[in-house]
Amino acid sequence: LGTSGTVCAYSPNSVVCDSAMVANFCASHGGWLPLICTMNVTSATTRVRELFGLDLAAFSEQVASAPIGAEGVTVLPFFNGERVPMLPDATGDFLGLTSLNMTQANLCRGVMEGATFGLRYGLELLGELAAGTSQIRLIGGGAKSPVWRQMVADITNTQVICPEITDAAALGAAIQAAWCDLQPEGVSLASLCERLVHLDAASLAEPDAERVAAYEGAYQRYLAALGQRHSL
Repeated sequence: LGTSGTVCAYSPNSVVCDSAMVANFCASHGGWLPLICTMNVTSATTRVRELFGLDLAAFSEQVASAPIGAEGVTVLPFFNGERVPMLPDATGDFLGLTSLNMTQANLCRGVMEGATFGLRYGLELLGELAAGTSQIRLIGGGAKSPVWRQMVADITNTQVICPEITDAAALGAAIQAAWCDLQPEGVSLASLCERLVHLDAASLAEPDAERVAAYEGAYQRYLAALGQRHSL
């Protein structure tokens, strides 16, 4: 959950997506790392947060105070166009606004939900690789928010946890460099990961059945909005 959003999985084989929205990266130890990347995650929430002059804590409080589905407000947060779905010329939409639901809390929740629905949309593009996933390892600035971690868990119906070292990209690069250096000594990539990658138990978020069901209706609204606005 960074400026943009990324969902990455592992596959022994290359994953081909008819719409070219799944990128395939070769894994250094063999196999492939299929990846989807959205354009608008914390970049989207930051725009709404700053519009209201809120700091991160106050923004999270507003999100938490609104009900799931933001009382009918649906946000397509495509302020920079979008990659997944592939809509480079798209603009942002706040849909379903009425005199009753147009509140600061609903707009804050709506943009966070919209950004997270985009990640679920991408997750579903991974097909069988994502089906039955038991746990999501969440990184990035947005992952520091307990409210957002729980939202990801409920929207994807999957357990969420963060690594203890939150600068995960830097840690991964360091592990790769160490592996390259230590391969002549027979050190495996798996052993380095076991030694250096640890999960933060305090960050664990479990999906809640009632919230999962509530988000499903909101997600279907999001998909319907995509169809209406962009013929998807």
